[in-house]
Order: sequence, then C-alpha cells, then structure tokens
Amino acid sequence: MRAHHDMATATPVRQPATGNRLVIAAEVLGHLADPTRLHLLRLLADGEQDVSTLTAQVSASRSSVSQHLGRLRLAGLVHAHRDGRRMLYRIASDHLRGLVEEAYQFAGHLVHDIPHHHSDR
Repeated sequence: MRAHHDMATATPVRQPATGNRLVIAAEVLGHLADPTRLHLLRLLADGEQDVSTLTAQVSASRSSVSQHLGRLRLAGLVHAHRDGRRMLYRIASDHLRGLVEEAYQFAGHLVHDIPHHHSDR
C-alpha cells in the first residue's frame, strides 16, 4: 500500500461512502457554510494568528470572531495554544486547508462566470 502522501500523485481509489463518514463530512461542510468562519479558516491557512490579528482582517467584532473560533475549535477544525497572554489559532490539517481553498476557487468560477475544470472520469 502506498504512503498517504504519495496518494496525491496517484489516481485516487474511491472508498465506499459510509453513514458515519458522510455525517461527519456534512458537519464539516456545515461549519464552512458561514462566510466569517470560512474567512477565518482561509486566514489561518496562511499560519497561526491571534484573535486581534484575525479581527482586524474580517468584518466582525472581536467577540464574534472569538465565538466563531470557539465553534471551529470544538469541531476540531482549528487548534489553539497559549503564547503568554495571547491565544494563537491554527488550521487543523492540510486536508481542511485544501478543502477551504477549493471551495473558494470554485466560488470564484461562479462569481466570475469562469468555465469549470472538468475531468474525463
């Protein structure tokens, strides 16, 4: 069996959909369905940041940003650690980073009426 990192270059083998996995995938997508949370995840994809830095970059109050980060943390989509008096947040995985970026790129196709990329599968 190939190592996980080699799978990106190989033709992916589609595993059968299972109920629990589908439920969790839907929950993850539900967390991404909020524009503020999606924006926060895009920002965290570039590296860890604190609440003040994130608040300065999104159109939401500090308390709203903190609440969104709390929800994302409880869902396992971001991790947090204390650095002195600051709490630093980072995106949980490269898979999530890719999912967020793909969703954003897909939206760009819709907004700018750009033809979608099609595969022959």
